[in-house]
Amino acid sequence: MSSHEIAVPNLADPRTYAGHDMIEIWRRLRAEDPVHRHPESEYGPGFWVVTRYQDVSDVLRDDKSFTSERGNVLATMLQGGDTGAGRMLAVTDGPRHTELRRLLLQAFAPRALKDVTLRVRQSVRRLLTEAVERGECDFAQDIASVIPLETICDLLAVPAADRQEVLKLTKSALASDYESPGADLDRMARGEILLYFSDLLKERRRRPGTDPISLMANAEVQGERLSEEDIILNCYSLIMGGDETSRLSMIGAVRALVENPSQWLALKNGDVTVESAGEEVLRWTTPTMHFGRTATADVKVGDRVIAAGDLVTLWFTAANRDETVFPDPDRFDLGRSPNKHLSLGYGRHFCLGAYLGRVEINAMLDGLRTLVGDIELTGPGRRIYSNFLSGMSSLPIALKPDPAGPSRRPE
Repeated sequence: MSSHEIAVPNLADPRTYAGHDMIEIWRRLRAEDPVHRHPESEYGPGFWVVTRYQDVSDVLRDDKSFTSERGNVLATMLQGGDTGAGRMLAVTDGPRHTELRRLLLQAFAPRALKDVTLRVRQSVRRLLTEAVERGECDFAQDIASVIPLETICDLLAVPAADRQEVLKLTKSALASDYESPGADLDRMARGEILLYFSDLLKERRRRPGTDPISLMANAEVQGERLSEEDIILNCYSLIMGGDETSRLSMIGAVRALVENPSQWLALKNGDVTVESAGEEVLRWTTPTMHFGRTATADVKVGDRVIAAGDLVTLWFTAANRDETVFPDPDRFDLGRSPNKHLSLGYGRHFCLGAYLGRVEINAMLDGLRTLVGDIELTGPGRRIYSNFLSGMSSLPIALKPDPAGPSRRPE
């Protein structure tokens, strides 16, 4: 079947994802037009839509034919590129990307994150215990949005006295609860965060630690010190990346556990490991719906030829339900194995904070199974509006205590 026979809504419009059954649209594209040409619209030029697991993986692995330096998110690509290109790790390729990534990985190694990991587990238990005592909470606002931001403050060694302000600004900068993001308050919050990190950077140049800001402040990449702007852009990128995947996965996990009582029982009873459950949560929720690349040469993907300069979007949300890779992909199965999902990316741009994100999600799942007896939805919740992220910004729930008390299962 040819592409024009599949009714594909405008994928650049954030409202599309709230108003359509995207699972069905992705299924049809995978089956009938896996490398689909999306027409231009009021949002910008046309672009390619890649939906099969193998094709998505192949493009992510092919650094010669595709670049992320002209943006890696549909919104910025359609506007002509990313201002952080060649400076922010996520939109930098080649030797500079390799050196910058190697530098930052020092701060993201499991050994370096030992104390941060311990504090994540303590925070999760504290927040869940308080929520169980209260009986009701908005899981998205009161718990899932707090953990990743506290963790990133730990990681970047933000002083205790500044944390409440940084958390408040970051929550505002990340807001996507409404149909037309880009409100003045959000822009102001983003500006204030950048100014804050500018001050923190000056302090780390004077008194360096082992955090990512100190590493960037006092190292050379390709024989040169990183500029202040480069460092601040990367700090901002770490905050955004560090918040979104964990927060949206945790919210999606709670919703999926309520909707799939057998899987909640499997988690509670220890029939599945927390690690296996965490991987299925990542696959099932796929918080980052896509990443983008620009073709640097004419290249074949599937049976289509993509021309040099064309924009290509890779839809993880479609690839993670590819029937050829995931048997019964529309079933939430916490024991799923193997589970080689693409939610944390693939290839050179594999998520820098993957280990930390898994720590957060797994700590939450462990906290739920040991401290909570039952979860009920108490309201409809609210989806975020985005053509990039998928999930909920509000999820009102009631948490019942575990009648047996906190269980003492091994970590």
